Amino acid sequence: MKAVPTLLIAAVLALGAARGAPAERDLGLGLKYFRARAVPADLPTSEAARGGPVVLDLRYATGDSAGALALAGWLKFHAGPNNPVFLLANAGTSRRLLAPLASPDAVRGLIILGPAAPSFEPDIPLAVKADADRKCWEAFEHGTPIEALLSDRREKPRDDEALLVREHLSDSALSADPVDPASAPPAPAAPLLDEVLRRAVQLHRTLVALRRLPVPAGARARL
Repeated sequence: MKAVPTLLIAAVLALGAARGAPAERDLGLGLKYFRARAVPADLPTSEAARGGPVVLDLRYATGDSAGALALAGWLKFHAGPNNPVFLLANAGTSRRLLAPLASPDAVRGLIILGPAAPSFEPDIPLAVKADADRKCWEAFEHGTPIEALLSDRREKPRDDEALLVREHLSDSALSADPVDPASAPPAPAAPLLDEVLRRAVQLHRTLVALRRLPVPAGARARL
C-alpha cells in the first residue's frame, strides 16, 4: 500500500465522522462491533473504536476512492497486534474499498473474513452461501438482536431428563399404542445464525484464551 499523508487521512476521517455514524454493539470481553453501510460516512470515530479489538462489518458497504483512502487510514490508526480488526466483507462489498487491502502486508492486525466467492478472496474464506449471509445481514438491519444471530439458544435436554425419557419408553414400549409420526410436534426451526460474525467472535475468544489479547478490567463475556 502506498504511503498516504497523515494530514490527508485525518481530513478524510473527520469528514466521514461528521456525515454519519455506524451501528455499534458490545460483543463482550472488550470486543466492539461496528457496521458501516457507506464509507467514509459510517466509519467509527476514533473515540468509539479506541483501545481494543474491533469487528468492522463492511458487507454490502458502498464507497469510492475517497472511501478507500479513509478506510485505509482508519485501519492504519486502529489495527495492530494487540488491537486486531476483524473486517467482515463479501462479494457485495465495494471493490474500491477493498482494493488497497489486497496486499497481506497492507495493514498489520487486519483479518478479513467472509464467504468465499470467485470475485472475493478474504484472509479467512468461509463456506457460507450468499443468500444466507444476506439474510443474516438484513435481520440485524430489521432489528434482530445481535445476540440472537450469534448463539443457538434452542433448549437441549439435560442428561437426567434424557434418562427419564429412555426409562419411561422402555417400561411402556410393549403396552403403548403406536405413535403416528404425523401427529408428532414439528422440530423447532433452526435459528438464523450469522456464521461470518460468529467466526470473528470465535477468533477473538481464542486469542483471549491464549493470552494473546488483554481483556479490559471489568469486561464481561456478554455472549
